[in-house]
Amino acid sequence: MSNGEQFIETNGVELCIETFGDSADPAIVLIHGACASMVWWESALCERIAAAGRYVIRFDNRDVGRSTSYPPGRPGYALSDLARDAVGILDELGIEKAHFVGRSMSGATAATLGVDHPDRVLTLTFVCTTPGDDDLPGMSDEFMEYTSDNPDPDNTEETTEWIVGLMKVYSGNSPYFDENAMRELAELDVARTRNLASALGNHFMINFDAPQKGGFGDIKAPSLVVHGSEDPVFPLPHGKALQKAIPGAELFIMDKAGHEVPEPLWDEFVSALVKHTAG
Repeated sequence: MSNGEQFIETNGVELCIETFGDSADPAIVLIHGACASMVWWESALCERIAAAGRYVIRFDNRDVGRSTSYPPGRPGYALSDLARDAVGILDELGIEKAHFVGRSMSGATAATLGVDHPDRVLTLTFVCTTPGDDDLPGMSDEFMEYTSDNPDPDNTEETTEWIVGLMKVYSGNSPYFDENAMRELAELDVARTRNLASALGNHFMINFDAPQKGGFGDIKAPSLVVHGSEDPVFPLPHGKALQKAIPGAELFIMDKAGHEVPEPLWDEFVSALVKHTAG
């Protein structure tokens, strides 16, 4: 059901995007988090959302996948630019407004869209993300230890195995980790990435300069917070705090899920997303 990958030019950069479904259906833009290309919104998941009557758009952010990359350690952009990229995709596809889904770090992109670009937003969904409050529980020791040492980006096999290990850590205490599926995605991700060294680190170095017109409390778009009960990166209190921070937001807890949207819960996730974007 994929309409194939394509490249678009917007905001002076080249972005690789892929769409699924009928362009006449309501558009949902899936934005993944730090250092993650669009392939981590699995094709089969995108097809399932499209089959429910949505026009799905996934894309590689700057510095991941096949989109424009910058020198390692020197990302030439800020969070506000990533939000403008999402708007630019709508412009290039001739879409006035869309439903946006921000995952992990890209919850900040979704918030920026809601606050600084509200005229382009129908609804927002925040997946495995955080409001960033100082009093929330920290990341797990296992996650912090694992991510303290990156692989050699010149060694694709080592990088692939490191990513598989990271996905295992992301799963926390979840029973849903599928090593074979994660390795297949990691191999695809590594093979199509322009610059692995930049993809592994540049997103952590950007300037979080947005939202510029307010905060989570200023979001007017109907919002859904989706969070795994076993998330080791942003433990569940982050999701609950985010729901409270956004006026009228709803919370959907994925039982036994970690920092992920595991395949056994796709039916539940898609159902919640389709219901939220039905308005």
